[in-house]
Amino acid sequence: MAFTNSQRYYPETRMRRMRADDFSRRLMRENTLSTDDLIYPVFVLEGEGQVEDVPSMPGVRRYSIDLLVEKAREWHALGIPALALFPVTPPSAKSELAEEAYNPQGLVQRTVRALKAALPDLGIMTDVALDPFTTHGQDGIIDEDGYVLNDRTVDTLVKQALSHAEAGADIVAPSDMMDGRIGVIREELESHGLVNTRIMAYSAKYASAYYGPFRDAVGSAGNLGKSNKNSYQMDPANSDEALHEVALDLAEGADMVMVKPGMPYLDIVRRVKTELKAPTFAYQVSGEYAMHMAAFQNGWLDEESVIMESLLSFKRAGADGILTYFAVRAAEILNR
Repeated sequence: MAFTNSQRYYPETRMRRMRADDFSRRLMRENTLSTDDLIYPVFVLEGEGQVEDVPSMPGVRRYSIDLLVEKAREWHALGIPALALFPVTPPSAKSELAEEAYNPQGLVQRTVRALKAALPDLGIMTDVALDPFTTHGQDGIIDEDGYVLNDRTVDTLVKQALSHAEAGADIVAPSDMMDGRIGVIREELESHGLVNTRIMAYSAKYASAYYGPFRDAVGSAGNLGKSNKNSYQMDPANSDEALHEVALDLAEGADMVMVKPGMPYLDIVRRVKTELKAPTFAYQVSGEYAMHMAAFQNGWLDEESVIMESLLSFKRAGADGILTYFAVRAAEILNR
């Protein structure tokens, strides 16, 4: 930064002066983190009284609907404003065409109804994507060569999003990265009078190596095998392309946009917020969580301070909110 003639140098200007006491550090703090910034991703499975640990994500569990509702009461009491639902689909319910994705009595749809009945004020966000429901683990319908068909997939995504909204979801979140799906979903919601169902578009979702533990958690890793999602998720080398993707989703009717993963892509968060000035969210994904937890468990990093510093970095970059598996832990710290 260039200095003007009116600016003074040391000793007239001592940058440490404002850091000397807690009160002045607080007064000049540029960014703050609160429970209002947190969305907690949760995994739901079939059955009753069921809870399972996710081995690659220490501390994260899958819950059956009844237990998830009980836990949601605790999380809501901490001030967490919204949950993001991800289903663990039984192998018997998976298919080539992912028909279970839009089943009105599907796992996600039943979970939404149960949570909204128990906690009407808790925001519920659902994942609109087909990978938990396909036998091949891709986020869409594939042809004979394994290529994901864009428009055929969008037809199914629209049915899925509508079924979630009709079940009571407050936010539908297409995470598939198909072209044009936001506009078609918006039109479908409007035509059914679901005018206040919000869309959070996974607009800049990168073909990242950080997703591995999540795929374990929802049970899609085995279906995907050695295949990849490079033909529809973004190249990690690209930044301008992300702005193009986000602008298109906003033009099609997205209310909020997301960058995923989070910390390795904070430059994208900053560009999106600065250049497009839309509600911008970021996802601190499973791989980021797993790395932090490994360091905590080995005593290499201090858990509380690193959790809070990592989340604050999203706010500093411009994120309006953060999807994070640390949401409950962060809320507990913030509520002290």
